[in-house]
This record gives sequence, structure tokens and C-alpha cells, in this order.
Amino acid sequence: MATRGSRSEKVKRIFQQFDTNRDGGLNRDEMAALVVAVNPRVKFSDEQINAILDEVFRTYGEFIDGEKGLTYDGLLRTYDDGAGDVDRDFDALGLELNFDENKGASIVSEASSSSIADERVIESQKKQRTAAWAVSPHHGIVFDDTWKLVDDLEILLKRLKAKQAKDAKFRNDNFDAYSDAGWSRELGASAELSEKRVYWEESGPDYALFVKELGALRSRADGARSREEAFDGHMAIGRVLYEHQLFKEALICFKRSCELQPMDVRPHFRAGNCLYVLGKSKEAKEEFLLALESAEAGGNQWGYLLPQIYVNLGIALEGEGMVLSACEYYREAAILCPTHYRALKLLGSALFGVGEYRAAVKALEEAIFMKPDYADAHCDLASALHGMGEDERAIEVFQKAIDLKPGHVDALYNLGGLYMDLGRFQRASEMYTRVLAVWPNHWRAQLNKAVSLLGAGETEEAKKALKEALKMTNRVELNDAIYHLKQLQKKKVKTNGGSNGEAAFVIVDPSKFKTLGEKTTLRQDLGNALQIRAFQRLTRLNRCEVDLLKKEMSETDVPVSYSGSGGPQKSIRKPNLEEVLRKLLNFLKPETFQGAVKAINEKILSVLDETGSGRVDLGMFYAVLAPLCSGPPDNRKRIAFDALLWRPVNEGGSHIRKVDAVQYIKLLRAIFIPSHGVSEMLEVHGETDTSMVSFNEFLVMFNDPDWGFGILSTLLKLETGDRNRHEHHVCSVCRYPIIGSRFKEVKSHFSLCNQCYSEGKVPPNFKQDEYKFKEYGKEAEAMKDKCLCFNLQSRKDP
Repeated sequence: MATRGSRSEKVKRIFQQFDTNRDGGLNRDEMAALVVAVNPRVKFSDEQINAILDEVFRTYGEFIDGEKGLTYDGLLRTYDDGAGDVDRDFDALGLELNFDENKGASIVSEASSSSIADERVIESQKKQRTAAWAVSPHHGIVFDDTWKLVDDLEILLKRLKAKQAKDAKFRNDNFDAYSDAGWSRELGASAELSEKRVYWEESGPDYALFVKELGALRSRADGARSREEAFDGHMAIGRVLYEHQLFKEALICFKRSCELQPMDVRPHFRAGNCLYVLGKSKEAKEEFLLALESAEAGGNQWGYLLPQIYVNLGIALEGEGMVLSACEYYREAAILCPTHYRALKLLGSALFGVGEYRAAVKALEEAIFMKPDYADAHCDLASALHGMGEDERAIEVFQKAIDLKPGHVDALYNLGGLYMDLGRFQRASEMYTRVLAVWPNHWRAQLNKAVSLLGAGETEEAKKALKEALKMTNRVELNDAIYHLKQLQKKKVKTNGGSNGEAAFVIVDPSKFKTLGEKTTLRQDLGNALQIRAFQRLTRLNRCEVDLLKKEMSETDVPVSYSGSGGPQKSIRKPNLEEVLRKLLNFLKPETFQGAVKAINEKILSVLDETGSGRVDLGMFYAVLAPLCSGPPDNRKRIAFDALLWRPVNEGGSHIRKVDAVQYIKLLRAIFIPSHGVSEMLEVHGETDTSMVSFNEFLVMFNDPDWGFGILSTLLKLETGDRNRHEHHVCSVCRYPIIGSRFKEVKSHFSLCNQCYSEGKVPPNFKQDEYKFKEYGKEAEAMKDKCLCFNLQSRKDP
């Protein structure tokens, strides 16, 4: 690990290289030369250079020495704040450190007049060998006795490491393949969490002895002459333990430091770091909020730490799945420190995570502009470009990420998905093969490799890949996929170019699909209901009791605000709305919740917040969610009505304005029935009507099949039956086992699954002027129908 001394010396050498007039400051011309030199691959325009210089000179105004420019201390601070990477810049300039082995310190140029350099020359040897944090002027060791604690702890750690290495219990894992979360371990962005994760064996007698001896060191810290010295001791012990990735033990020290000095930012920040690494995101968030509260109360004293607190708070929130809230803190970090490329990368990644692709691209491009070799930023930029449909550019950017980091799992996996979407199956299978070379147990990559091989026509290889995926995870969809392959081989059908190995088919005009009886769902209705059902599954709203919406309305006090139209609203910002959703979907794991928020943001919030204000009418939002939650249909409709009644314009009565009911129905259709959606929103149907409607009148409007949301009845049928399996029946088009409803054509006797029926696909060898379908929700219904037909036939025969 580089010492603070060697790191400061690197900054000093960079400073001297560009302080051409030797006046102890970097003026605008000298700073411009530095920026260009450390970014040799970037072609800066004059406007870009001036923008960067303006930002630096404004942000670090306290370090500007008149016309001389930015001082050495100022340049050091820019690196501490994450504006650049010291090691990368030092190497880019081709500089070297010159060490005097007898003195154990860097030789400083005689031209330097820096008191910091003079102090470094006379620094004691123990401080030279210690990690950078220990001698930092902002958060280092203050008392001499603390050094004794640190030295004794280092001896204990070496002894423990030696014993565990001897017993082969101590191991490192290389995490180079995984994306960097942008985690800030230090109170400055220059030092990042090590790529080598260390795992200690905590169950043996060696570790128990170490913990006992560590307890004695903590007792020595507690027995210090003053509260300040005890604080210094516990912080130092905690920092050393953290450096050696003994996070549980470090957390104890930081918690004790919090007790000794509750208003100090540092122990809260470090306790939050430990908790996050230990997988306790919620507790980490609480510590970061305490650090933020202390920093804001402390005035300028902790101002330089705020960007890092914001960044780590955002990361902790993402750990809980709260990505919209995380975006807020990443923005704050980027505003406070515009050159903080990691904050911009995290902001871009979070925006991509909630489906805000254009904003994500902008943030990620800025991060890459500051750090061109940032592989993770390239990966997420490519994903955002793919989300916007710019696939060719996305491929180039993915490839750039892989060039920078050949084993980048996320880039390889996502590029494979992009090639799949484009129908380039051979290239997709190559990407998934490379993922598996880095991460052999990545079952999704194995499954996607099988699908891509199937798309490329390599059936035997696809079958082998599927069986390998089945060894990794025994998921039901893998069994269905293997059964599907067997059906394809059994029938020896030719594929129609579909990515799932679909059999040949023709798409029939909607007018040719007829239904037998009212029980058979219309093709178009089923198509729309299937999309709504997919959204339900993705968001897990079908597992959220609709009564919880009513509970939230009764317990939540939302202040009334006024929109541009002047009407009163109970509006709420998107990050606050995310907190409401977290309570409603509290059973979801963080990553699943994040996916739900993304889907809701893209499908619902984008329509409710059409002006882009970042605020949403909460009553209308509840009303839109109600039909998709679980519970009896009448209850869902009642709570949708109550949500409209809860809005300020209707509150206090038992009727709602007809214009609000009409607007609500149109919103539902715009969001969930896209074929009618936006154009319907523009039409005028009763907007000028000042009349009020009761719940029963609202039901008539809601249930109207043409102008209402009558599709709810079809959705309910899917909810209750879309897991039903029909014995050994397979779809005559896609050859997958039929799950859900089975649509049987009564003349030709072929069967279709939900999806193929809704898309109008039929086997090409059954060409008819029209097709009549009967729908079976369960195989028992088909058997009953068969028996009935048999009885009728028997009566006719005599």
C-alpha cells in the first residue's frame, strides 16, 4: 500500500513539473498544461479546458494564491476529493520517485519551499511505513500513545495472519471481474476498496486469542488520559482493522468512537462503511445520515467530506433497492464536487437503473470525459444506449469496456444480450462463453448461451448447454426448455427464425379469429391483459394487498400543493414516492424492488409526470395501482374510487367530480392499453362537465368494455389460471408446454398457448378462411367438454 508520504510526494512531483515559473502556484496556463498532459487520449476544446479550469478555481478558491494560482495544498486536495487518480496521472507523465534508502524518505527538490515537504523529510520511520490515513492532516493519529496501540495491533495481525496462512485458512479472492461500485473507503475518493477480498477464519482458537488480545488493546484505549485520546485510540485501531478487512472488529471500535464523540463525522462514516460491507445496508444508511447531520452542523469543518458522505449514502440506499433516492445524493455529491467522476458514474448507473436513459447517458459521458479508462462507466453507458435503441453505438462502447477490462462480466453478459436482441446468435453465444470462463457457475449466462445456440441452429450444442444450466439450478423454466427441444426434434419442424426456436407459423388477420361462446377471450383483449399481467409479475403488485393502499392513505399526511393549473394536489416527489412503494412492497429483496421501481417509473410515473417536474399526484397514483393489487375485484374498484375521493378536489364528500373519473379512466387506458392510450388522452369526453358521480356511477364507467377498464375481468382470469398446466399438451406453434389457458381450434383441432393466440399465430398447414376457438382454463374443462360431445354423439347414433 502506498504511504501518505509517497502519495504526497507524487503530487509534489506533479506540481513541480508544471510550476514552470517556480512561484509556488499553478496559474491557468500551467493548470491547462497539466490537464492536457494527464489525459493524453482526450482532445480538449478551448471551451472544455476553460470550463474545467473555472470549476477548479471556483471549487478550490481557498487554495488560490492570487495571480500565482493553485497552491500545492490545493492540488493535493483535488486528488483527495477524487478529481483525479494520483498514481494514474503520475504514470501518465512518466515521472519517478527518487528514494534515499539510508533516510527512508523521498528527496525533495531544493527548489521546494513547502513546509509540508520539510516535515516529511524529518518524519519518523514509523509514520513513513504506516497507511496513508494515519498521517493525514484531516483524519490521522493525533496522540503519541496511539502509535503504540497501532504498532502492537500490527504485531497481533501479523501473528494471526502467519498462523492462518500456515493452516491454509487465510485466503484472498480476486474480484477483478466484477463491477466497481465506486465505494469510497477513505474520507477522500483516492483510496478505493481493495480488489482483493480477504476472508479470515473466525472459528478457530487462533482467532479467539486474537480477539482476546484485541480486547486488551481496546481497554488500553479506554484507559487513556482524556476522552480525546481514547477517541483517537479507538479510531486508529478501527482503521487498522478495516484496512485488514476485519470489519466486525473494526465496527466495534467505530461504535465506541461514536459514543466518545457523538458529533464527530468520522466514526459514523466509518461505522457506515463497515455495516455496508457486512451486508447491513439499512443500518449503514442510518450511520451515514448521522454523519451527514454532523457534517452539516459542523459548518465548513467537514465541508470537504460531504461529497463522500453523499456518495456512500447513495450506495447504501441502492443496497436497499432505493435507487430513486440514491440519485438525489449522487447529484448532491456531483454538485459539491463537479470533478468527482465516481459520483457521476454512480448517478448515471442509478438513472439507468430506473429507466431514465437519456439522463443516464449524459452523466456517464461526463464521467468518462474525466476518466477515459473507466471500464464500468463504459459498460453502463452502453447499456443505457441500448435502452435508447442506439445499438450499434452500444456495441462499440461495450467493446471499449471489454478492451479496458477483458474479464468484465457485466459488459460481456450485456453485450451477449444485445447480440441476442439483434438476432446475431453466434456472437451472443461467444459472449456468454467468455462470461462462463470468468464465472463458471453463472446459470443465466449458461441458459442464454443455450438459447443463442438454439437461435443459431445448433440444436445439439443447445441441448448440452441447457443440461449444464440445469445442473446449476433446477428451475422449472429449464425443464420446460428441455421439453421444448425434445418436441422440436420429435416433430422435426423447421424454425421460423424466432430466437426461441419457434416452429414455422403464419400470422392471421385479427378478423379471422372467432370465439365460441362468451367464455373465450378475445384475441386483442388477451394480448393487452398478458402485457398487464407481465407488468404485475415484474412489479409484484399482485402480491400487494389492495387494502394496504387504503391504510397508507389514512396514515400518510401529505401537504397540499398547487400545480401550474392552480388546482390543489397532494403531490409527492419521486424519491418520497419510492419510500411509499417500499412500504407496500416490503416483502421484496432489494434487487427485485429495484426492478419493480424501474418498471413503475417507466410505465406509470412517466405518464403521471408528463411535464417532467419530478412530482406525482399521489391520489391518482394510488388509484392507478389499485386494479393491479391483490384482492377481490370489487374491493380494488372501491379503493380506486376512494383514492380519487382522497384527493383535495374531492376530499370530504362521497362523490367525485366526473372530470376526475374520466381523467382517471383515460390514464388507466393510456398506461395499460397502449393501442388506445395517448390519442385517447387528447380527446375530450366530458371534461367541461361539472357534475359529480357516485361510486355506482363510477363502476359503470370503469366496467365499460369500450371506454372503461373492462379488461380487468380478463386480467383476473389470467391471475387465477396462468399457472395451470394442460397435461402433455404443447402449443402447435411454439412447441412449449401449454401453461394458462389452452385455445383449441374446433375444426382443425390444433391448440395454441396464450401468447401465440394473442399474437394470431397458427401452424402453416392449417390454412382456413376463419378460425373458431374454444378456451379451456383447466384440462378438466376439456375432459368435461369431450364427455359431453361423446354423450351427444351416442344419443344420435341409435
